[in-house]
Amino acid sequence: MPDSAKKPAPPAPPAERLGILLQGMGAVASTFVAGVFAARRGLGRPVGSLTQLGHIRLGKRTDDRNPQIKDFAPLTPLEGLVFGGWDIFGGDLYEACATAEVLDSRLLEKLEDELRSVKPMAGAFDPAYVKRLNGTHVKPGNRRDWADALRADIRQFKADNGLERCVMVNCSSTEVYLELGPAHRSLAAFEAAIDANDTSISPAMLYAYAALKEGVPYANGTPSLAADIPALLELADELRIPVGGKDFKTGQTLMKTVLAPMFKARMLGVRGWFSTNILGNRDGEVLDEPENFKAKEMTKLGVLDTILQPGLHPELYGDLYHKVRINYYPPRGDAKEGWDNIDIFGWLGYPMQIKVDFLCRDSILAAPIVLDLALFLDLAHRAGRKGIQEWLSFYWKSPMTAPSVYAEHDLFIQLTKLKNNLRHMMGEDLITHLGTEYYEG
Repeated sequence: MPDSAKKPAPPAPPAERLGILLQGMGAVASTFVAGVFAARRGLGRPVGSLTQLGHIRLGKRTDDRNPQIKDFAPLTPLEGLVFGGWDIFGGDLYEACATAEVLDSRLLEKLEDELRSVKPMAGAFDPAYVKRLNGTHVKPGNRRDWADALRADIRQFKADNGLERCVMVNCSSTEVYLELGPAHRSLAAFEAAIDANDTSISPAMLYAYAALKEGVPYANGTPSLAADIPALLELADELRIPVGGKDFKTGQTLMKTVLAPMFKARMLGVRGWFSTNILGNRDGEVLDEPENFKAKEMTKLGVLDTILQPGLHPELYGDLYHKVRINYYPPRGDAKEGWDNIDIFGWLGYPMQIKVDFLCRDSILAAPIVLDLALFLDLAHRAGRKGIQEWLSFYWKSPMTAPSVYAEHDLFIQLTKLKNNLRHMMGEDLITHLGTEYYEG
């Protein structure tokens, strides 16, 4: 049997209780935690969560084996999740939910006691990285002080809650765009830069560093440079900790990863794709700063080229004009509107247009992603996986990959990859869609 066909050892059993540490406990994080509390009490369903509602086919179609993913893979149940984290504005999660105005106040009243019991720890904050925010609940000191304090917070959280296992998810605001520098190239240089209080070490990197040093898998839900720098990938590999990122794939980009594969599958040309958004929550305010928007723009712009492959199809996509805009519009709050105008062409070059107006709620779409990533990263850790978890690309605008390969953005290829990885981890045959199945009668 070739090595590629060997069955892996099954993942270790899940812990009865799993800690989920959230960097940034604003709209996304508070909506996620409140949703889990509501689902536990039968006050709502975890719609949008693959781990909770999704099924996975095993074997042939004729076998009729389609268990729910949560029954197939050994995942910690919702009842076993414990929440903590950091926020630069303090308060508690009830106040965070009330400020975000995502969830109905009648639901929040029913969950008030549980939400008030979750109080964020002081955050590591450098205003140079998020210029529109003025943190009031922040850690004192320099970067080494922050890194040590974050590590101590993780240990204390685990001790206070009797936890053996945790996962960290970055749900904070987008930091300013940053390119790799000398301090990011190796672990030795990175740790020396922390000691020197080098300002090229961002808060997001410090959270990722603290998580990895404490043996905690890390997911980056923002476009910020964090665990994707060579220094922290080196650390993740050395300590055998899974990492994933970056930037949750929620509204407009989610639609692009569905529509663009259809155009390429049918060999329909695309001349232009104009995307604009209006958003009024804290994320919208932060992204109103050009340096912060650039980080988001980079993750949004990378999708189409990878899917459409203009180098292979220059006559269809070689001259595609792609523009992305995000506009801060306070009256909308968390209810974002993503509008796309797509100019396509078909037989003999005749032009057509598609217009998409997606009125979505960013936090409602992101909350189930936080849940799935936390559960799947813990599963990956128990399965002995380390470093970049490319099989979780399904959840990211800008998936992390090995340096030698490009990111796969096609949503349906990503889903196939995710499910085949689950099958492999659990010793089941992969689904290749090869062969013909015959039916009698």
